[in-house]
This record gives sequence, structure tokens and C-alpha cells, in this order.
Amino acid sequence: MTARTPSRRGILFGGAMIGAGTLAAACTSNDEKDPAPAANISAAGGDNDKPGKKVTLGFSAPAADHGWIAAIAKNAQAQAKQYSDVTFKAVEPTNDINQQISAVESLISAKVDALVLLPNDGGQLNQVARKAMDAGIPVVNLDRVFPDKLSYRNWIGGDNYGMGVAAGNYVGKRLKEKGVAKPVIVEIQGIATLPLTQDRSKGFADALKAHGFTVTAKQDAKFTVESGNQVATNLLSAHKKIDALWNHDDDQGVGVLAAIKQAGRKEFFMVGGAGSANAMREIKSGGVLEATVTYSPTMAGSAIKVARLIAQGRGFSDLVEQEVPQSITLASETITKQNVDRYLPLGFES
Repeated sequence: MTARTPSRRGILFGGAMIGAGTLAAACTSNDEKDPAPAANISAAGGDNDKPGKKVTLGFSAPAADHGWIAAIAKNAQAQAKQYSDVTFKAVEPTNDINQQISAVESLISAKVDALVLLPNDGGQLNQVARKAMDAGIPVVNLDRVFPDKLSYRNWIGGDNYGMGVAAGNYVGKRLKEKGVAKPVIVEIQGIATLPLTQDRSKGFADALKAHGFTVTAKQDAKFTVESGNQVATNLLSAHKKIDALWNHDDDQGVGVLAAIKQAGRKEFFMVGGAGSANAMREIKSGGVLEATVTYSPTMAGSAIKVARLIAQGRGFSDLVEQEVPQSITLASETITKQNVDRYLPLGFES
């Protein structure tokens, strides 16, 4: 998560337009013992899913070195298998910018009908995406956006600001319910310099402000389990009493929760970010983690649906317009103990 600029972490397609309606989300542990994430696919049905012209869809994404990216690749492949008219051509995943550029160029040379591309870094892969578009290959830009709109036909991704708003609203309402007047609110970010992190923090701050609260302290944890553990340990040591904690990413949250349990702290409640299965099991158990807000890797399955329709010259059957929209933004849902059973089968493994 260093050279590449992640844009994601949090869940759920916020509209029935392409029927993805499923879930998961974010950065995680690199533990080889972690089970493979479940793929969430949308079952065939509706006019858009009727067989059409046979097309070949190219796919490129970073290496699956954490749960969210692993779920991205799995969802894309599983969705493609739902269609008899789709040939799925995935290149070797990599975290090396130059290798991903070369991989995308191979798909351009293969003359795929459409390309689904989650770049390691939108800025650095902008030129090769533009090359595909100039070659007449429509690009579905997944999550990490290219700066040049001429480099993609469609963008689909999550709402980072919305994640922060969802988390802030949950925290604000819970603190009001508890009657806490001057709460100590701690925020554990991903990578502080990233726009996605800044958007999440702004959404969180704006929502808290609407409830009359502000963040007491925040620190970034680099989207890893190890740094999540270290940062949480430091913050717990610095604040002997905390009322609420928001952790941006459920994968790094594995380390955060370990630090909390190690310290024996139970006086506050925690909200996660992404919607991993691990986080949902913690919520179900009734511990310090009360909720998580989503950012879904099911967007990859939706991207395959979108790319297929574009390559076949079709639009969404539920819309009046004849072509697929230029952009699709996922909504961030809030998962609590009240609805966790409905979401748990859809979570990805941290």
C-alpha cells in the first residue's frame, strides 16, 4: 500500500441498477492461514443478463496481498462465469506499476472487447488506460480513478466521504443516546496522505459536527494489521478514557482489536470500516466493536456486468437511457448487531 494509491475500503452497491446488491470490503492481514474470501455474485436474471453478443473482457488488478483486493479478483472472475457470452481474460496481478502497464498493454494487443482495470495508481496508469480507449477498447475504471476522464468509459467505486459520514452519524447518535456531553473520540486512519483517507476523515468530522462533537485525536495506521496494533496501543496509552473509536479499515482493525483486548479496555465502543467477515463476527459477538461501515469489493462483479453491457452496445434495462452511465458510486451501509446476520454471508475474510 505504498507506491500504489488505494481508493476504497468500506461496502454495498447503492442501487439496483445492475443488481450487484452484495457486500464486503478493505485492506488486511497477509496471514497465509486466512481463508480465501467468498465471492459475491449477482445471479442471472432480467433483460441485461440474457445472452448477447460474445465478448472478451480483459481484467487487471493489483496482487491479492490483502483481503479486499483478493475479494475484488474473486468477485470479478465469479461474475464473469455467470455469462455464457463472456470470455474472461485476466492478466497476472502485480503491485509493480511497470508490470501492470505491460500487462494492460498485452490486453490491448489481444484486442479485448472491454477492459476492467483497477490500477495500482490511477495517475501512473492513466496513459495506458488512455491508450486502450484510443484503440477503441472501452475501459471500466474500477475504484482508483484515472485523472483523465478520456481514459475511461465508466468509473465504478466507493464513496469514501460517505463512509466517514456513516461512521460519524453512528458515533454521534450513540453518544447522544448514552448522554455523553464531552466525549473523547479517537480516529484511526489508513494512510493519512491519501485523498481517500482525507475524504473519510472529512465525512467523519462533518457528521460529528452535526451532532455537536469533534475528533479528540487521530493517527494513521497504514492499512496493515501490524501498524493498526501499534497505533491503537499508542492511542490507548495516551488516552486513559475513550468514549468512541472509529477505525477506517477492518483489515487493519484486526490489529486494533488485538490491542484493545490486550489492554483490557471496555469503556468505549468502536466502529469499523469496510465490512469484513471478521469484523461482522466481532459485532455479532457483542464486544467493543458495535458497527462497521461498508466499502464493497462486489464493485468488481458490478464492473464486469457494466463492461459486458458496454462491449455489447447495451444499456441498463431499468434505465430510460440507451447507454451505461459514465459513473457509478456505491453507497456506504452501516452494519450493526441488528442486521449483521443478513450481511455476514457476504463479508470477505480479513
